[in-house]
Amino acid sequence: MNILITGGAGFIGSRLCEKLLELQNTHIVAVDNLSTGHPQKLPLAHPQLHFIRADVNNRSEIAEIMMSWRFDYVFHYAAVVGVKRTLENPLLVLKDIEGIKNILELSKNTGVKRVFYSSSSEIYGEPVEYPQNEETTPLNSRLPYAIVKNVAEAFLRSYHKEYNLNYTIFRFFNTYGPKQSQHFVISRFIKQALTNNDITIYGDGLQTRTFCYIDDNVDACIEAFIQNKFINDVVNIGNDKEISIINLAQLIIQITGSKSKIIHLPPLKEGDMRGRRPDITKMKQLLHRPFITLEEGIKKILIEGLFELKYLTDNENH
Repeated sequence: MNILITGGAGFIGSRLCEKLLELQNTHIVAVDNLSTGHPQKLPLAHPQLHFIRADVNNRSEIAEIMMSWRFDYVFHYAAVVGVKRTLENPLLVLKDIEGIKNILELSKNTGVKRVFYSSSSEIYGEPVEYPQNEETTPLNSRLPYAIVKNVAEAFLRSYHKEYNLNYTIFRFFNTYGPKQSQHFVISRFIKQALTNNDITIYGDGLQTRTFCYIDDNVDACIEAFIQNKFINDVVNIGNDKEISIINLAQLIIQITGSKSKIIHLPPLKEGDMRGRRPDITKMKQLLHRPFITLEEGIKKILIEGLFELKYLTDNENH
């Protein structure tokens, strides 16, 4: 069974590689342009893993790979991510539309059975209902990142209707864990706390988020794959326990025993929603175990991921 993972050297993509390699008779090709990913996040010595540096937005590069390997399944996780990065590079974000078009056209032509796509909670924009349910998808966000994810979902539905190409859309809510860059809030707070530097928060810190530990994310997605569930459907992937950003900072200070102080920065002009919480009814059908709590997850980073602090730079992908 040949599987392609785009964005395979990124935070979530690399963990997905590790977990899928535990399955029998599985060969994985991980593709990443390394603009933000890091190959050392991958188990490069594994005999069933093949890493290729390539850009899915470049048709000739990804076409050569997909025509050569003839994949059974594709996990399309390559994307420009991070609120600040996507706001600062809107044209770069829009180029990801070419990536989804390339992946779907080539999947259709090479006999791919199912495409798994990493969409985002950003597609919900400023929530109009709580919690956010997969059936309610108002695009009230004008951010390029949210628009691209919405366009990609439309392409997936259209290719299924026109060519019977199966898909599953995963809408990722905040995911965290070892090997995530400091551009994401928990990694940034942990690094600031461990170095006793000020922990910086945008605005009043009362905006709320939910945080999903990386293994909960990846295990649920793999179960959808293994069990053939949610074919041609959308699944929220996240945790439904909300916490304010200021309480998150206080929790990390407490767990690390840090002397850091909390400093408030001016609010972000756009992209910082006041609240976000997914309806994870579908995800609970996939993850047949308790979710990892936020406190447990932070401690796992400190125990398992302390040596990964060297990766907490601006080298990061999905």
